[in-house]
Amino acid sequence: MTIYEGHFNDQDYRIAIVISRFNEAITTRLLDGAVDNLVRHGVAKDRIDVYWVPGAYEIPFMAKKAVQSERYDGLVTLGAVIRGETSHYDLVTNGVANGVLELNITSPIPVTFGVVTTENVDQAMQRSGVKAGNKGYDTAQALLEMISLSRQLD
Repeated sequence: MTIYEGHFNDQDYRIAIVISRFNEAITTRLLDGAVDNLVRHGVAKDRIDVYWVPGAYEIPFMAKKAVQSERYDGLVTLGAVIRGETSHYDLVTNGVANGVLELNITSPIPVTFGVVTTENVDQAMQRSGVKAGNKGYDTAQALLEMISLSRQLD
């Protein structure tokens, strides 16, 4: 039996991060977590490019452009969508999740989903590093593992 697992020791990765400016108090914390993870695993800061987009709904478009540029080994998406009083939450969360999923399936490089979807600001803060870990950090970790696994199959 052959077992494949991701390794996190390749310092030559070039990473793109597409991040939503909306709910910036939360997304900035997600970005800090993602960059911290990448740097801890040997990715140089000058090999990480960050693309700020207006809101979560715009993430799939910019992520697709970054993938098409053929500059990157992997891509992290980060955002925060917090439920409001209208159905807008459902439209945005479904749109961004489906867009990133489609890109991940069709992309030649791994694309990970780090868009926090919560009922309120407190939950979003908890998931961005206050108590429940940092989903940006976790998403970057998943990306490193997927890049490694993908390279093992190439």
